[in-house]
Amino acid sequence: MASTAPDPVHRRGPEAVSSQPQCCECAHLPARLPPGSPPQIRLEPKSEAIPVPTDSKAPARITFRDAVGGELMRSPLEILQINVGKLCNQTCVHCHVNAGPNRSEQMTEEAAEAALGVLDRFPTLTTVDVTGGAPEMSPWFRRIVTEARKRDLTVIDRCNLTILLQPGHEDLAQFLADQRVTVVASLPCYSKENVDAQRGDGVFQASIEALRLLNSLGYGRDGERHLDLVFNPVGASLPPAQGPLEAAYKEQLAEHFDITFDHLYTITNMIIARFESFLRRTGELEGYERLLEGSFNPATIPQLMCRNTLSVSWDGYVYDCDFNQMLDLRLENGSALRVGDVTPELWDSLGIITGRHCFGCTAGAGSSCSGALT
Repeated sequence: MASTAPDPVHRRGPEAVSSQPQCCECAHLPARLPPGSPPQIRLEPKSEAIPVPTDSKAPARITFRDAVGGELMRSPLEILQINVGKLCNQTCVHCHVNAGPNRSEQMTEEAAEAALGVLDRFPTLTTVDVTGGAPEMSPWFRRIVTEARKRDLTVIDRCNLTILLQPGHEDLAQFLADQRVTVVASLPCYSKENVDAQRGDGVFQASIEALRLLNSLGYGRDGERHLDLVFNPVGASLPPAQGPLEAAYKEQLAEHFDITFDHLYTITNMIIARFESFLRRTGELEGYERLLEGSFNPATIPQLMCRNTLSVSWDGYVYDCDFNQMLDLRLENGSALRVGDVTPELWDSLGIITGRHCFGCTAGAGSSCSGALT
């Protein structure tokens, strides 16, 4: 039986810094660009970001369970997502983890070894997805990677790019290339001004340097080392259509920076942590909630990541997804479960915890850690 979290389920994060709209969203294109900026691509109207509704006569609110028509059912476990901690060299406006340079939460050796135990208990497992914070800052990151690759599992590193240039990580890019780790990197725009507004001054230039470094090692070019980029809207809107935006990114990055990559993933911002605080401060919280609910797409249900993913926190507790983890909605079997407790038999019996935040994954084309669902 799936359990339903209190509706809505939210936690308030620290105050977000102000942000600017992204050029990649044609509904919010800047009127004038600074000299030297790359030319902007205006997407077709069907790909525009969907604005927050302002109609005060909006329809009544519904629960997520009512929207899906009952309970979500589990699929075989395919993805083990390990959040190794909240330490990061950046502080980003949209971050649902509230990660940053001053966070002390880091995975222990005991929790890391327990997570690695899942690799041999679940024959259906195909992928180990390592996230943070900046996951590469964890002392156990490389052990997790090498153990997963020994078993011929796909390994994903959710990389902020700038970590590749930080002191003490000079050999990181080569390590990732040698292990053939898939790099999924956040680049919320192909414009310097908009990336720096969301992620901090100087981040765009550092990201370009890091992408060039990865390209020089074969990433995004040799067919074996995969490089994917991630787009998050800055404001309270759904992302544009993934396909046209990917084409725009590829054209702009190739033309202006000689950078190539494999895929672009569009991910909807979740009403969690810093982004929730931003919406409260700007008075857009209810409007954005209604946007997500009103954009519910039942075709996304079969591909929801909570159905085939086990999310492990830095302290070893387990969740349906990284978003439930940030809301501390732990999986339970009488008491909160740790990763060492999870067996294939138990997995099949565990209910999926849902709440109002789940509308973020079912709005429009859907959203997951691998981008749009439909």
